[in-house]
Amino acid sequence: MADEPTGWERFFDHHAPQYLRNEFTANTRAEVDFILEVMQVPPTGSLLDVGCGVGRHALELARRGYRVTGVDISAGMLEQARRAAEAEALPIEWIRADATEFVSPQAHDGAYCLCEGAFSLLSAADDPIEHDRANLRRVHAALKPGGRLLLNCLNGMRFLRMYSLDDVVAGRFDPLSMAECHEMEFDTLEGRQSVPVRERGYVPTELRLLMTVAGFEVEALWGGTAGLAFRRAPELDEMELMVLGVKGSA
Repeated sequence: MADEPTGWERFFDHHAPQYLRNEFTANTRAEVDFILEVMQVPPTGSLLDVGCGVGRHALELARRGYRVTGVDISAGMLEQARRAAEAEALPIEWIRADATEFVSPQAHDGAYCLCEGAFSLLSAADDPIEHDRANLRRVHAALKPGGRLLLNCLNGMRFLRMYSLDDVVAGRFDPLSMAECHEMEFDTLEGRQSVPVRERGYVPTELRLLMTVAGFEVEALWGGTAGLAFRRAPELDEMELMVLGVKGSA
């Protein structure tokens, strides 16, 4: 990995100290309850947190006795996670890596990727299909047979209803890649800066197909952002979709 962070990595490095101020981080315990409910991981089992950020899910799972490995591309986010784990003497393994290239040193009982932890966050150069296929392949390889993946991603149906032809012409939305394109701003010691990024949306049939191609049997596909609403049909204009897949025993 290059020493000079770019794109999403740069944004999250600078955003890390403020991350837990985001309103959506308030439901961590409910999200962890749900992770454990649907993934059926045995007590003290091993979990992989893909795009772990500051480790809010990993920390809560470790408090409950689970063995957790957190993977993230952002050194700034991982530094926050390490400090929090050390303050509570929680034995979490933190690995800095791109989720599309990460190779797990062990097989896990389950994995999760919530709040666009890595899936569907594209740089300007990323292929909109291959990026997320690579992400899923890495997770699939890191799971034991029968291990489950809980993942949420941006809702492409919302994109199609929200954006117009004017947005396509202006470059704010690309219907060929199903990605919204914009500048992410952040504060630095040198002043306010920005990086161009793309965020990929999925319609339910496409998400199911991509999971299947990666080797997962899709057990459920729901609407609702993690921690807010569970086990219900997707709504057209909500922010995210959620999918639960299991790795076959073959």
